[in-house]
Amino acid sequence: MKLWVEIHLIVLETPLSPRTMNNQTLVTEFILQGFSEQPEYHVLLFSCFLSLYSVALIGNILIILAITFNPGLHTPMYFFLFNLATMDIICTSSIMPKALEGLLSKDSSISYWGCMAQLCFLTWSASSELLLLTVMAYDRYAAICHPLHYSTTMSKAFCCKLATGVWVLCAFNTAIHTGLMLRLNFCGPNVITHFFCEAPPLLLLSCSSTYVNSIMIVLADAFYGILNFLMTIVSYGFIISSIFKMQTAEGKKKAFSTCSSHLIVVCMYYTAVFYAYISPVSSYSAEKSKLAGVLYTMVSPTLNPLIYTLRNKEVKAALRKLFSFSRN
Repeated sequence: MKLWVEIHLIVLETPLSPRTMNNQTLVTEFILQGFSEQPEYHVLLFSCFLSLYSVALIGNILIILAITFNPGLHTPMYFFLFNLATMDIICTSSIMPKALEGLLSKDSSISYWGCMAQLCFLTWSASSELLLLTVMAYDRYAAICHPLHYSTTMSKAFCCKLATGVWVLCAFNTAIHTGLMLRLNFCGPNVITHFFCEAPPLLLLSCSSTYVNSIMIVLADAFYGILNFLMTIVSYGFIISSIFKMQTAEGKKKAFSTCSSHLIVVCMYYTAVFYAYISPVSSYSAEKSKLAGVLYTMVSPTLNPLIYTLRNKEVKAALRKLFSFSRN
């Protein structure tokens, strides 16, 4: 039986407040519904989420340190992995502290500006990760399909331009979506049917027209979700074709091992994205979105370091050197 969440509207004391317009009181905080419908599982969820968050932070920080202090890992593939680890830290850290607080205490409120900040950093990191996965697929394509020209194609300058382009383009995308969200009015109710602030449930709460926001979300879904996914599929189509053309079994095994970790991460991340977000805002499902949110804000950042570490001898060797250096 579902529990009804009491809706709290914050009434401002002065009519001159910027959150009061046209004699209509606007909300100054939101209530994150989170997992309030299953209070008996809060302790278990808190333990699981805290464990995932800790592993995600430690794992990604170790990857960043291993790549930074090991010259042998200063290659395009690990340069992009460095950026991926940074994005994972931003993504999970923008969500988890507030989610853990909501599970631990009865206060699940978040301020208006806190919600907008959370939305901003989440959109930035999540969209950057989708675009970076496509860049990493192109890197594997260049390495396997054109090995003789790889060092020239994926030069240090070109890799820096690609990474900078990913961060800047996604920051621009984030600025557009956050700016469009800031122009909306929220008159109540103020209960967000999620454990963090994201665009679809926020749009459902707005008392302003969300037409432009919805159009921009569809365009973003088309670019970051569908177009990037297709480009990744095309890259791996050429990669698999090149692997099958190799003469030796050892060559095929080595080629596949260089891209298998990335392929696993791509499948895992896009599964979560397509499951919940490649759909109109009007057909938004809170339960699907919560599950997908857990997958890409907690599970994915936790598994990424493990996948790249356990399947990569170079990273494991770099981590052993890092630990031996810290002991000395």
